[in-house]
Amino acid sequence: MANLLVTGGAGFIGGNFVHYWNRQHPEDAVLVLDSLTYAGNRSTLKGTDGVELIEGDIRDQELVETLLRERTITTMVHFAAESHVDRSISGPDDFINTNILGTNALLKAARAVWLEGDGMDHRFHHISTDEVFGSLGAGDPAFSETTPYAPNSPYSASKAASDHLVRAYHHTYGLNVTTSNCSNNYGPYQYPEKLIPLFLLNALSGKDLPIYGDGMNVRDWLHVEDHCRGIDACLEKGVAGDTYNIGGGAELPNMDVIDSICREVDFAFEEIAGLADRFPDAPAARGGKSEDLKTFVTDRAGHDRRYAIDETKARGELGYAARWGFDEGLRQTLRWYLAREDWWRPLLKR
Repeated sequence: MANLLVTGGAGFIGGNFVHYWNRQHPEDAVLVLDSLTYAGNRSTLKGTDGVELIEGDIRDQELVETLLRERTITTMVHFAAESHVDRSISGPDDFINTNILGTNALLKAARAVWLEGDGMDHRFHHISTDEVFGSLGAGDPAFSETTPYAPNSPYSASKAASDHLVRAYHHTYGLNVTTSNCSNNYGPYQYPEKLIPLFLLNALSGKDLPIYGDGMNVRDWLHVEDHCRGIDACLEKGVAGDTYNIGGGAELPNMDVIDSICREVDFAFEEIAGLADRFPDAPAARGGKSEDLKTFVTDRAGHDRRYAIDETKARGELGYAARWGFDEGLRQTLRWYLAREDWWRPLLKR
């Protein structure tokens, strides 16, 4: 039995991880620390058994130390982060404060309790992103764990800094850490500012589907459940001080993803009775096509052209391999959003 502290556990990936861990390891005690900013949602944790949510800031070192001591926490899984690139361009300060200073506060708390206190066995697992590696050309090899860092946005720069801090706390102080760099996640509970939920909900409401530039920026798409399995494997088999790339094996241009969303939405209206009554503004409700909503907009500043993940190390050392194909995962995601208006409708009103 383990006691876990999950930072950012009321967010998208963190919330899915809490549900996953609660199912796979029901004997473990899970404590969530989340400041419940715009992307944090208490309702994401509904349906978990025995999970406790503490509303608090990861920069509050005293609070974190208290939780680690009083709850005898042995594992911290650190998701909490500002993560939307567009928001980092318009307001980078929040990213510096949360992603760098917040991670530093967690590391200081972990050092004080786990190394300078009881000296208990422990693990600090840090969630990072493939964006820290920068942008790939069309023929470049995929990112590996040894790819040099070259972040191009305030978001990725702040994550790169936090990665370096985690590494430094292992090599300098001996903190037992691992880091995983993931590709683009999608799936249930994702805040509707990211591409897939934004375009799904816009298609359902008859709003424009805004496509940056020429729509040919390439990403590797990772179903969030596969990501959770990868993190589980890092915690079980990962070597202290090491990093692991977790990918989905679905490298696609944004335009292909958008076309798939349009097809899946239109197919859902053909297959599910009563959908036109629930979403009367969707083109598919009137015999039209979702693709008619596509519109091209000015490209994002500093928009990285291509990301790709080489997960050879994770496969060989952790036994990780993605199970979700993209088409299957996208359909599951759409059906989840259709079934959970109670979750996303309040977010749109906010």
